[in-house]
Amino acid sequence: MSMHSAAVTTWMGIREPAFRSNLIYPNRIKRDNYLPLFIQKMKNENLDAAVIKTFQHYYEQVLEGEVGMIGDDEISRIHSNELARADQLSEFTISGRKALNKTVRIVLNGGLGTSMGLSSVKSLIPAKGARSFLEIILNQAMQQGSILCFMNSFTTNKLTRYFIAANKFTHPIIHFIQNKYPKILRDNFAPAKWVDNPDLEWNPPGHGDIYTAMYASGTLRRLLESGMKYAFISNSDNLGGMIEASLLGYLVESKSPFVVEVARRNLTDIKGGHIAKRRDGRLVLREISQCPRKNLMNFQNIHYHCFFNTNNIWINLQELYKKIKTIKMVRLPMILNPKTLDPKDETSPAVYQIESAMGSAVSLFDDAKAILVERNRFFPVKTCNDLLILRSDRVLLNRNSKLLPNPECRNEGIEVRLDPGFYNKIDKFEQRFPYGPPSLVRCSSLTIEGDVRFERNIVLKGAVTIRNKRKNQESIKAGTILAGELIFE
Repeated sequence: MSMHSAAVTTWMGIREPAFRSNLIYPNRIKRDNYLPLFIQKMKNENLDAAVIKTFQHYYEQVLEGEVGMIGDDEISRIHSNELARADQLSEFTISGRKALNKTVRIVLNGGLGTSMGLSSVKSLIPAKGARSFLEIILNQAMQQGSILCFMNSFTTNKLTRYFIAANKFTHPIIHFIQNKYPKILRDNFAPAKWVDNPDLEWNPPGHGDIYTAMYASGTLRRLLESGMKYAFISNSDNLGGMIEASLLGYLVESKSPFVVEVARRNLTDIKGGHIAKRRDGRLVLREISQCPRKNLMNFQNIHYHCFFNTNNIWINLQELYKKIKTIKMVRLPMILNPKTLDPKDETSPAVYQIESAMGSAVSLFDDAKAILVERNRFFPVKTCNDLLILRSDRVLLNRNSKLLPNPECRNEGIEVRLDPGFYNKIDKFEQRFPYGPPSLVRCSSLTIEGDVRFERNIVLKGAVTIRNKRKNQESIKAGTILAGELIFE
């Protein structure tokens, strides 16, 4: 998460924001009671009472100086022998197949992909060939015969529904909308105001809002009334996340209320949330924004905290409903995110955004479990670097719309670093790969510095570095086979 403040260099040269030293110290500031204004503002937007109550809980934490940190002294690391392994769960496949007709697949579809320069629904951009993320997800659901449910945001709901209707998908599909929270001014903790664009006064509360949104919208109750007992939840930009019978069977047979999929971390995952244990034995998810600066070295050490959250979640819906009815709201660990009111204007007022992570609900359940899965269940696309890998020949899409790693790959992972000045936005990215990605199946790493355009049928092998030191764009000619370093001087 980008924070509006100076950055500091941490372990492995990763730059992290220095916001932690500028967090709230209520005893040093004078503040008025703005809570009634927040409540009225949310009521004016017709937000459900459960949503307002949840925001109030977090806001009161903010006023008390809570910053959502989880220190090393509160947790212990997870060892591999404490995890179930997905490749050893084949005995649960039959049970999982029997439960498919009682299982709903819920897809988080609220993202606009603004970090990639998108202004529309992220899941509608092409992922493999001409097929978008959304089209592939719909085909996956039809192949498996599972009910599909989308958690859209206010900004993605209309276009998502229009796409599905226009393409005449007849598969059962449910929609509900993610909630929103008012932004909080950092100087006095009042509701943020932005006359030029009132929409910017609100922020999405993170994917942890899914539980409150399901409950408040009536979706959870309707699913249960229709006979649904289980749910699999994943992100729309992770096409590797689809229902797997053996994992569903494990959820059923273990009688666990909540199961999170984790994968072994590598160097590309050092900023992602990791799984750990609290002192009482409960599992906990810690995001980097919840890690005190003094603990960052352990956080980013992939050999210490070895497993990260894939955001693939399995839930017993009946147990979730009981939990919400008991506690009246879903109180997840808070993520306090410093931003500017207008993300594109660093001179706009400084605000806090209250957010939470979906996987952090693992702490709510006594018998929650974690399953160690292979990387092929985790193909997230957060940047244009990720999109290049997904679109390339390193990843295959089979007849069942399932993503698989290309068996011809010579190495398990690949590191791609594209010059952000020329490739970080989708329009610039598409202009420089007009015929699609080069072949990466035999490539171990790719670094591009400067403005470089790729023509047809280009093959990259091994560790490839391309540097264009000239002012004008240079091209890699069609049919080129490139290994090592190429410099345009």
